[in-house]
Amino acid sequence: MNSIPLRKGFTTGTCAQAAAKAASLMLAAKKPVKSVEVETPKGVKLKLKIVGQKIGRDFAQCGVIKDAGDDPDVTNGVRICARVQYSGKKGIFLRGAEGVGIVTKPGLAVRVGEYAINPTPRSMILKEIVRHLLHQGKGIEAIISVPKGREIAKRTFNARLGIVGGISIIGTTGIVEPKSTDAYKTSLSLQLDVLKAAGYRRATLVLGYVGEKFCQERLKLKPDSIVKIGDHVGFMLSECLNKKIKKVLLVGYIGKLVKVAHGQLDTNIKFGDNRIKTIANFALLCGAGKEIIEEVSRQVSAEAAVDILKKHKFTRTFDMLAKRTVDVLNEFVNHQLSIDCVLLSLQGEVLAEYPKSRRGPRKGTLSTRAIRDGLKESVPYNKMHNRRGHFPSEL
Repeated sequence: MNSIPLRKGFTTGTCAQAAAKAASLMLAAKKPVKSVEVETPKGVKLKLKIVGQKIGRDFAQCGVIKDAGDDPDVTNGVRICARVQYSGKKGIFLRGAEGVGIVTKPGLAVRVGEYAINPTPRSMILKEIVRHLLHQGKGIEAIISVPKGREIAKRTFNARLGIVGGISIIGTTGIVEPKSTDAYKTSLSLQLDVLKAAGYRRATLVLGYVGEKFCQERLKLKPDSIVKIGDHVGFMLSECLNKKIKKVLLVGYIGKLVKVAHGQLDTNIKFGDNRIKTIANFALLCGAGKEIIEEVSRQVSAEAAVDILKKHKFTRTFDMLAKRTVDVLNEFVNHQLSIDCVLLSLQGEVLAEYPKSRRGPRKGTLSTRAIRDGLKESVPYNKMHNRRGHFPSEL
């Protein structure tokens, strides 16, 4: 049986482009427009419905409802609005307004302090205005807004990227492909750009809340030095290589990282679940007897297996798992990264770390100061007064 093809949608950038075109036509002709045809950057022609038309003496405004197709995009159904108005200044100016975020951190495609309207949508919006209004010889101002953008932004990664107050107007192709995982990966990759632009030379990658809490509360790391990567371990290490980030601290719950030790670089359960078997095999390598191995093998959770090994004093198993995790990752990146790993229990207890802390063999003594001091690039003396340079980010 053939699967039904997933329906494509269009981006916030395409919405803004269409709204700007319609507003420009209405301002020029003083007549409402019900729909417009736009050509996306990918060359696809779309006919989009226009809503909320309003025409004044020196302005026209309208909106387009975002359709993400079959992609579970949080911006699906949101209204992207454009107001085009005559200006006393010569030239054409584009800015954002309500619900469009402002960039507060370097490393993105838009400069700090500007509205988060990415270069491709910006170019397409301006092209529509030039095409329909430039001949009038008047100054033009275009304003993009998203009435519910501030609320929707809370459900995105914008705060981590340093985009505050609303969503981004984005889209390099103008088309939304129904691949939510790709969108998520893109946002993770962008977080590395922001981290690097902030001056961090080590990327701290955590698989979930347990690792994130540990890094913030125990290691006292800054939130903007931490990227929560979910299942995408292999992908993010590849991105670190691509972005010339040479040092990685990987922190996570043993139930996830044991999969990496087994060789699984995407820890989503659909790619396999060998947690208990792997823990049992490493316990056997550490000398655990048949009864212990059988007891571990009967468990359904990694946490239960951890408790058994702690009870029988086979915690060296965790050390071996941490080392094996790093060995697997070093092989994956061909030893081009410096990788440290911290294995945690579900309660955030340090089960193992590799390499061991230089301060001594005592477990859980990861060198917090060394990690913090190693995060930032060296800063010239004349910039020491502003060496942090961070912007607040929400988690």
